[in-house]
Amino acid sequence: MNEENLHLAQAIAEMGLEDQPQIPKKTVVSRVQEKVQGFRRTRSLNAPSPIQQFGPCGRIMKNSAMVMTIQDPASQRLTWYKPPLTVLVIKKVRDVSVLQPFVQLVKWLIEEKHMVVFVEQTVMDDTLLINNPGFSVVKEKLMTFRDGKDDLTDKIDFIICLGGDGTLLYASLLFQQSVPPVMAFHLGSLGFLTPFEFDNFQEQVTNVLEGHAALTLRSRLRCIIVRKNDELNRTSKPPTNLLVLNEVVIDRGPSPYLSNIDLFLDGKHITSVQGDGLIVSTPTGSTAYAVAAGASMIHPSVPAIMVTPICPHSLSFRPIVVPAGVELKIMLNSDARSTACVSFDGRYQQEMHVGDSLRVTTSVYPVPSICAQDQISDWFDSLAECLHWNVRKRQKHLDELSDLTHSSSNDTLDSLDHTDQLDS
Repeated sequence: MNEENLHLAQAIAEMGLEDQPQIPKKTVVSRVQEKVQGFRRTRSLNAPSPIQQFGPCGRIMKNSAMVMTIQDPASQRLTWYKPPLTVLVIKKVRDVSVLQPFVQLVKWLIEEKHMVVFVEQTVMDDTLLINNPGFSVVKEKLMTFRDGKDDLTDKIDFIICLGGDGTLLYASLLFQQSVPPVMAFHLGSLGFLTPFEFDNFQEQVTNVLEGHAALTLRSRLRCIIVRKNDELNRTSKPPTNLLVLNEVVIDRGPSPYLSNIDLFLDGKHITSVQGDGLIVSTPTGSTAYAVAAGASMIHPSVPAIMVTPICPHSLSFRPIVVPAGVELKIMLNSDARSTACVSFDGRYQQEMHVGDSLRVTTSVYPVPSICAQDQISDWFDSLAECLHWNVRKRQKHLDELSDLTHSSSNDTLDSLDHTDQLDS
């Protein structure tokens, strides 16, 4: 018996309808469904169902709360269906303070956990690391890769980031399909996306390797640039096709003219953007460039796409949030005075001409970010610590105001002045 039928059977018994043959079966089922739907929390969301396997051996634990296509975010827990053996360590570049933690972590993973550790080739060429005596012990045991040349698909079970938010964005860039679970340590400047402290990394990494961790599935945007000439000539050159974790930005670049951009949603023309540009962001990216441009902050578990204008030439053009399942198409207006520039998570800037189009929709490959506590606590802690959200001086209680302790709400200014004269 599946979960839906089980709920119906339980509700029929609770309502005492199982021994009442005079009531038609359809009526019984209808009444029961109303009761079940009235009291059961819905967990269906209007979004693509994300791939639930991350790398060769990480996946979301099966849970009975999964009614339709997406799990209740609070029930998303990491489980390994085979022990993770390979780990990719990404460290912040050109930062001396990260070197010692990097050496400690890599040495511990190899010697204590007997894992195969991958690092980028540029890490091996770092002169400061080469001269580190602790690093020379494990250097020969490291596996390396070159960004853009070596394919890491199905080679990495687990990712550890040491640094700031940029390390998590880089991990997203490396894996343009399924992403292994990512554990991010805060060793950078801001660290909104890096919830773990490095002090007791052994205990924290061990907990994750044993499967004791909550997950936040950070949705990504699939961005495809279709060139006018490609559509006409059917050239063999593949179009630009990238996944972004934060945002894709369309702006006027070096041009002195306003951007003139047409925005379509599922094929329907929504509006024309006249201003410096447009930000299309994920909920994760809502606390990055978008919030600086006046957008709201959205929890990363909310299935949505945020559209935010950059300095629009209209006081009424406010940011909007649309369902994650829609497709956005962005084109230059035929009256545009100049080209536009497109960038993906701050990288790969390209020029768009009239006739070119940018297609954006939610990808089925999220970034499974491991939580230090849980999805809610981590996010609000980051808001408070990194963005100082809603920080202000506490309003004093009336009892703390010495000049009002002897007055009442019925006192007038004249009576208070008279009382001050008598006191003097």
